[in-house]
Amino acid sequence: MSLLVHTYILDANREMSLLDPLEQGADLAGFERWRTTVWGSDAVRALGTSFFPVLATGDLTVLPHAIGEFLHECSVIRAKLDAIAPPGDGDRHTHEWYVDAISERLSNIEAAAERARELRGGIEIG
Repeated sequence: MSLLVHTYILDANREMSLLDPLEQGADLAGFERWRTTVWGSDAVRALGTSFFPVLATGDLTVLPHAIGEFLHECSVIRAKLDAIAPPGDGDRHTHEWYVDAISERLSNIEAAAERARELRGGIEIG
């Protein structure tokens, strides 16, 4: 299973409407196991993050007023991808593969958050 990121907007009744991704695959936010091995890992927590570690125990909803702070957290994580990425698992994936894969999924998350900022909406990852 995969984690997905969605931009949402709030209607007049403050009900959430999820938007379709702008292109196929733009909603991919990582593998389900990344909840604990990447986004909620000790390495990410050590950076002083507060949004991403929520994924270790559940889904994450970023409210419209917090998108700027969330994007800042994304930049903190992006700056430390080499330290965050798992060391590799032998035959399947190298450390470099993880760095690239995490970077790609983080790009999707950042793009969804930028879209949310433009639309005065939020994002949901789950």
